[in-house]
Formats: sequence, C-alpha cells, structure tokens
Amino acid sequence: MRIAFLTGAGMSAESGVPTFRDALTGLWSRFDATALATEAAFRSDPALVWGWYRWRAAMVRRAQPNPAHVGIAEFARRGHLVDVVTQNVDDLHERGGASGVTHLHGRLFASRCLDCGTTRDPDPMLDGLDAIVEGVRETPPACDACGGPFRPDVVWFGEALPEDDWARAVAALERCELLVVVGTSGLVQPAASLPQLARERGARVIEINPGDSAVSQLAHERLRMPASSGIRMLLERHS
Repeated sequence: MRIAFLTGAGMSAESGVPTFRDALTGLWSRFDATALATEAAFRSDPALVWGWYRWRAAMVRRAQPNPAHVGIAEFARRGHLVDVVTQNVDDLHERGGASGVTHLHGRLFASRCLDCGTTRDPDPMLDGLDAIVEGVRETPPACDACGGPFRPDVVWFGEALPEDDWARAVAALERCELLVVVGTSGLVQPAASLPQLARERGARVIEINPGDSAVSQLAHERLRMPASSGIRMLLERHS
C-alpha cells in the first residue's frame, strides 16, 4: 500500500518538543514568537533572532524520537510505500528511521546566507549547540561569499514554502492510497489544503489527534488519541 503521513506539532509533543509558541518560556517569554519569526525581525536584530533559534535547536537536539516516529518508519520496513510530509522543523522523523522526509516549513538544524543563499559545511547552526544557554543573544556568522548574515533555514511568516518541497508534498498526496494526518491543526496554509487534495484523488483519510481540528471533517476515520497510540493501532491493522 502507498501511504502518506502528514505530520504537525502533535507528532513531536510526546518527545517533549513544545509547540512554536509554547517554546517561549523562561528568559524568552517576554518576546512574541510571531514577531521574531520574520525577515524584518532578523534584519532589525539578527543577534536576538539567531540566538533564539540556536536555543531552540539545542533544545530539540536533546529530544528523542517517540514511538510514533519509529512506528512510521516501521511501515516502510514492512514493505509499504511511504511518504512523510511534515510541517515540523525538527529532525525526529529522520532520527526515528524515516527517509526522504519532505519538510514544508524548513529545517531547524540548517542555515543559509540571508542575502545570497550560500550554505556552509559544517553548518553554523550546529556549532557548539551543547553549550547554548537560554536567553543569550548571538551574532550570526558572516557569509564567505557576500558578507551577509547567516539565517535559520526555516520558513518565516510572509515567506513562500520551498518550491521543491511543496512539489514533492503535492505529488505524495496525489498518489497515496491512504493519508494519515497526525497532530496538525489543519489551519496553516498552504499545507492545510493537502488533506482535501488527497481525498479528492480517492485516498482514505485517517486523522490521529486527541481533539478536533480543521482536518476532522475531511477524515473518513478519526482516532482521538496521541500520535504514538494511533500509529501503533494502525501498525496492528497492517501487520
């Protein structure tokens, strides 16, 4: 069977990864996440924004994949054709064993030059993460090519999704026989349009979410439980 998984923040909640807005705790609590996650905010105070994202990266790096991440990878090991499309910027799907994950909103553990897009190996976002302290401002490194500042390789408010990742996501949902939507509100566009696309192409849609979401009305089946419990139930069906 060809299965597509569309995952959101609820997928990583059991790993202890807070949602985007919940991440503003402690010394960061005086800031508004939506105000920090813009190009204008970065250009205005790059040390503040870079420092915040570096702290988030350090926090996520300490998290471990939960049984839902591992369970999704198990579908592929059992011979199913699996596509994973995530709105999360963490790397927990990959660390849980999934391959070829499509990241619609970018990657927290990567960065690029704000002005020319140049990348660097090793990536500056990863430098010394174990020593990051919450609330510390940090000047982003300068690009070797043009001198511009490095920025997190995530999709900020007001920015378009990466074209290649969006194209892969659309292709995955157009060809799947089963779509499993896990832990997403279904409110953030254009990702929110993907379940409707899959259903129109004839896929069965299953939602795994403890509560109702904008996806619920499209789903053929709604599993009102955390991600790990829902994935385990589906694995038992497709053993």
